[in-house]
Amino acid sequence: MSRTLVIVPTYDERESLPVTLRQLLKLDREFDILVVDDDSPDGTGALAERHATDSSRIHVLHHGARRGLGAAYVAGFGWGLDRGYDRLVQMDADGSHRPADLPRLLDELDAGHDLAVGSRWVPGGRVENWPLARRLLSRAGSAYARLLLGLPVRDVTGGYRAFTASVLHRVELGSVTSRGYCFQIDLLRRAVRAQADIAEVPIVFRQRTAGRSKMSSSIVAEALVQVTRWAVRDRPRRRGLDRVSRRHTATPRKATAGRVPRLGE
Repeated sequence: MSRTLVIVPTYDERESLPVTLRQLLKLDREFDILVVDDDSPDGTGALAERHATDSSRIHVLHHGARRGLGAAYVAGFGWGLDRGYDRLVQMDADGSHRPADLPRLLDELDAGHDLAVGSRWVPGGRVENWPLARRLLSRAGSAYARLLLGLPVRDVTGGYRAFTASVLHRVELGSVTSRGYCFQIDLLRRAVRAQADIAEVPIVFRQRTAGRSKMSSSIVAEALVQVTRWAVRDRPRRRGLDRVSRRHTATPRKATAGRVPRLGE
């Protein structure tokens, strides 16, 4: 039987974390939860420890001084892989990712996909309570990265995802240096290069109701610069993949329902 770990990074999420944990534990699915806390000044780490004493399904990893979202997820993935989990999930603690959507992500892994991406920008997906400027920024960022990097996914910046352990082993987590939200683009880019079979699942993304958003102009700038660098660096690799695809594919193939075509298909 597959073992699943839901990884929830936290930094000053004292208000929202208990609600997220309660909703997760109510789901009729078997999985464990790992809270990865970056030494939150508001005491989120200590609060998570108290919840862990009440449930054997909750674990806490104290990540030390704040090192960024990407480093927290890499540490969480490493913790889970070292302990033999077969499926690992990324999920925000601030209430923007609904626990109710988790079973549908896991269903896609059950169906044979390597990666299930919770998507705001496919039919059935939507965003609630976001201002228009934030919505336009997110969609423009996804479009820019998708175009430059050749990513066959509509929502490339979202952070609600379920991975098989196999694909995480193939993406070379040890070489990931992305710290901020561009980590999401980096991990997806690596999964595509590893020929992951990817499915997009419509989700409802909600604006946080507690705490303070971590988004800033510096985070956006970091993502734009990194995407441009990756596009320039990966261009020879992408051209090689395209040539191989054209040489070996006699007729176009139609993607199956719920599946995003791999790069080069």
